Amino acid sequence: MHPVKYFWIMRGFFSKLSFKHFGNMSYLGKPLYIQGKRKISVGSRTRIFPGLRMEALNNGSIVIGSNTVIEQNVHIISMDSELVIGDDVTLAPNVFITNVNHNYQDIEKSVMDQGYNIKKTIIGKGCFIGYGAAIQAGTILGKHCVVGSNSVVKGSFPDNCVIAGVPARIIKQYKLQTNLWETVKGEENE
Repeated sequence: MHPVKYFWIMRGFFSKLSFKHFGNMSYLGKPLYIQGKRKISVGSRTRIFPGLRMEALNNGSIVIGSNTVIEQNVHIISMDSELVIGDDVTLAPNVFITNVNHNYQDIEKSVMDQGYNIKKTIIGKGCFIGYGAAIQAGTILGKHCVVGSNSVVKGSFPDNCVIAGVPARIIKQYKLQTNLWETVKGEENE
């Protein structure tokens, strides 16, 4: 193990005192910015690399499962609701995940003065979120979904699918009957 990771493990050990829950053998790499630590739970063996910005605002909370990897420069924000990232999830660098949108209906006001719209956001067990993807408020990903790099994802998606694009849509799905990943009808092969 690289020597700097020993320091990250020690920081993780001391994080048990400030987080709602911080699991065994999890670690944090600095620099990072975390707001609302008492409303954030992190499972065991979760690796959080430098550059994380994580915010649990107002009555918002964040639950991160076990054996999850959060790469560099990831931003996670939750407000007034629970945001869940399941076990065995990988978040590639520069990913953004939220459960809050700004309202914008009144064209006479700044967007910043119009309040918020909160929607449940859940990343299912075993998902892989590619580099630079944005997971918008109200997204529910089933288990073992793969999100392509730079995709903008909003909506509900079933287990075992590949999601890509702006806006993201299902391009492949694993078929239990054939034990194969099949291109969704109407889509070109990758």
